[in-house]
Amino acid sequence: MKRPNVLFIMADQLKWSGLRIYSEIGVETPSLERLASRGVMYRHAITPHPLCVPARTSVMTGRYPHSTGCRRNETLMPASETHAFQIWRDAGYTTGLIGKNHCFVSDEDLALFDVRCEIGHGGLPQGDYPGGVPGTQGMDWVRPVEAINAAHEDRVHLNENRQSPTIAYAVTDHPIEDYGSSVITAQTESFLERVAEGDTFGRGDDSRPFALMVSYPDPHEPYEAPREYVDLIPPEEVILPPIRRGEFADDGSAPELEDVPYKPNGVVSPAPEVNRVLYAMLGMDEDSEEDIRGLVSVYQAMTRLMDDGIGRILDKLEVLGMLEDTIIVFTADHGDFMAEHNMAVKGGVFYDCLTRVPLVLSFPDGGVPCGEIDESMVNTVDILPTLLELQGLARFEGIHDGWTGKSSGVERNGTSDSTLADDGLVIGELLRRIQGNPLPTATDAEPRIAAYSEYGAGGPPVKMKHVEECEKPWGYRTLIETLWGREAQGRRKMVRTVDWKYVTDPMAEEAGTGDVVDPEDELYDLVNDPWELYNVAHDPKNAGVVSEMRRLLAEWMIETEDSEPVALPRTIGRSR
Repeated sequence: MKRPNVLFIMADQLKWSGLRIYSEIGVETPSLERLASRGVMYRHAITPHPLCVPARTSVMTGRYPHSTGCRRNETLMPASETHAFQIWRDAGYTTGLIGKNHCFVSDEDLALFDVRCEIGHGGLPQGDYPGGVPGTQGMDWVRPVEAINAAHEDRVHLNENRQSPTIAYAVTDHPIEDYGSSVITAQTESFLERVAEGDTFGRGDDSRPFALMVSYPDPHEPYEAPREYVDLIPPEEVILPPIRRGEFADDGSAPELEDVPYKPNGVVSPAPEVNRVLYAMLGMDEDSEEDIRGLVSVYQAMTRLMDDGIGRILDKLEVLGMLEDTIIVFTADHGDFMAEHNMAVKGGVFYDCLTRVPLVLSFPDGGVPCGEIDESMVNTVDILPTLLELQGLARFEGIHDGWTGKSSGVERNGTSDSTLADDGLVIGELLRRIQGNPLPTATDAEPRIAAYSEYGAGGPPVKMKHVEECEKPWGYRTLIETLWGREAQGRRKMVRTVDWKYVTDPMAEEAGTGDVVDPEDELYDLVNDPWELYNVAHDPKNAGVVSEMRRLLAEWMIETEDSEPVALPRTIGRSR
C-alpha cells in the first residue's frame, strides 16, 4: 500500500500572534484558516530554540539543540544526526526542498534531495553564508533567474535606506511573480504537477510518494512587500500590541501608562541584563508611530503573500487529486518581536513573540480530526515523530516498555546503513534518539502540560559595557555586530505551561549572590499578563510556582540528558 505524501511548509520568523487565527493583532490568513478547518490547530506550540538553524535542525531530527549540538546559526546539521530526509529517502519517497535551506550543508545530505531549489532572504544563494547552497538539483527555476535577482535588489540594499537605526522596511512594485514567496509557490506547483505525471526526477517507479519541504523565507527581515499587498493592510489599520514604557529600566522603577492592560499587586523585578542589552539595540523609543505601523504593515503583507501562496498549493493538490493522500504541516522556526515589547526582529530572549509559533496539521484520511483546536503544550520537535507515525513508518507506543525487544523496527536491515529495519519501520534504536513525542489530537498521544526552549552555548555574557563599546547610534547594525557573542552566551532555559512561563540561566554570574537570589530569572503570569510585561519571579507569593517550574525543567533536562541513547538490554539478566 502506498504511503501518504508529506508536505511540510515552514515560514521564517512568523510569530504566533502574527496570525488572526491566533491573535487579534494578527493578519487574516484565509488559506491557513482553510488548512486549519481540515486539521488541528495547536494553540500553544513552542520552538525548541528561537533562532533559525537550531530550530530547523531540531524540527528535522526531533531532538533538542543541546543534543544535536546545533546551538548557533553557524552550526548546521551534523553528520552524526539522523533526520527526516534520510528516513524518507530510505522509505522510497521522492524528496524535495524548495525555498530557504539553512539546515543541510554536507554533500551526503544534499544528495538526499531529488529536487533542491533554494532561495533566501536576498534572493538566490551566492554561497556567502552557511546553509545557502548555490545551484539547483532536479529542476530548473520556473521563473527566469534574472527576473528573480532583479526583484530582490531592494532587499539586498534595504539597510542602506533605513527609516532609522532600528527600523527598515520597503514597499515596492516588482512583478508579483518574482517576489521570493511567489517564486517558491510557482516552483512547488510545478513540482506537484510533475509528480502527478509520474516524474520521479530520475529515481524510477512512478508510484513513489513525495516528501517535500516548502520553506518560505518570509516574513523574516529584510522587510519588503509588494504595494498591492501593503494596500490590503494599511498602516493606520494595524493593531499594535500593548507595551509598557520603561519595561527595561535597570532598577525596576518603570513608569506606568494608563492603558497597560494589567498591573500586578506585588513585587515586580527588573528585566534581566540580557533583555536590557537587547532593548538598548532594538528599542523603538525614538521611532514614530507612523514608522512602527508601516513596519508592521509590511510584515503582515509579507505574511499575506505567503498565505496566498499556500492557498495556491492547496488548490493544486486538490486539482491533481493529491490532497486527500497528503499529510500537510504548517509551522515556523521561531517568531519576531514585531512591535511587542517595543522592538522588532529577534534576539536570545524568551517572550512568546519569539518562542511561540503557529502549528497546523492536516490529514483527514489518516484519522486526524478536522477543525479541532488543541490547547495543550507542544513543541515543534514533536512534528517528526507525528509524521512518522501517520506515515506508518514508526510506532512510538511501547518503545520503552518491557524486556522482550519486540518494539517496532528493532533489528537493522542486514548490514546496510538504512534507517529502516526488515519490517519497513524505523529502527528502534533510532526512535529512541528522538526526543519529541507524537502530537496529541492528531494521534492517540496524551497531552503534555509543559513545553521547553533553550538558547546559548555556554559562552560568556554580552553586557551593557560591551554594547557601549559599539559605535552609536545603536540599532540593527549593533545587533549584527554582537551576534556571535549573543548567540553563544549562557545556557538559558525556558519552561512554559498554559498559565506560566519561567526562564533561568544556571550560568548567570549573579546567580545566588546579593540580596536577590537568581536575579536573572523571569516568571510571567500568562493568565493575567499575556503580553509578558511584568517579571514576577521574585514576588514571594510566587515561590511555589517557581519551585514547580524548576521541577519541570529538571525533569526535562534529565529526560534528555543523553545526546546518544545508552544501549539497553533486552533481558533483565544474562541468564534470562
